[in-house]
Amino acid sequence: MEVLNRAAEFDLPGWYLTGGCLFQTVWNVVTGRPPTEGIKDYDLFYFDGSDLSREAENAVVEAGAQLFGDLPAVVEICNEARVHLWYQDSFGVSCEPHSSTEAAIDSFAATTCCLGVRRTGADDWRVYAPHGLADVFNLVVRPNPVLAPRHVYETKTRRWREKWPELTVLPWPNED
Repeated sequence: MEVLNRAAEFDLPGWYLTGGCLFQTVWNVVTGRPPTEGIKDYDLFYFDGSDLSREAENAVVEAGAQLFGDLPAVVEICNEARVHLWYQDSFGVSCEPHSSTEAAIDSFAATTCCLGVRRTGADDWRVYAPHGLADVFNLVVRPNPVLAPRHVYETKTRRWREKWPELTVLPWPNED
């Protein structure tokens, strides 16, 4: 909650808290573990296409380090407008430029990961879950072969299954 509260104050354009910190918290609660167990970081995505330089993103990351630095959690900040500039070098496949933070979330390797949350006011929330929440709460991991290659999905699911053996991991679709 503290990451969400501070992120709301930070007010980056199109921001969401996303990734493992969300669905893994649900997995932990559903399986009776402490909510933060096994969560390595908190991903804060935003979308700012006005300056795609590494320097502009680094300035935001540095401001975030000041804002979140006293928390017992790593907050990783990423401008999703820049992903196409480095994705192929990191994952071996090209990535078309995203049009929004939501479009970036849509491209995660598993549909279970396609989840974002932000505070929009004291008691107002925006939840972005294009595939719904049933799989998250039912511990089902389903591939999303939109962008990420098979090996990324399989590496992630292998790691997740070690921490949450209760997961049902569905196989990558056959490539015809």
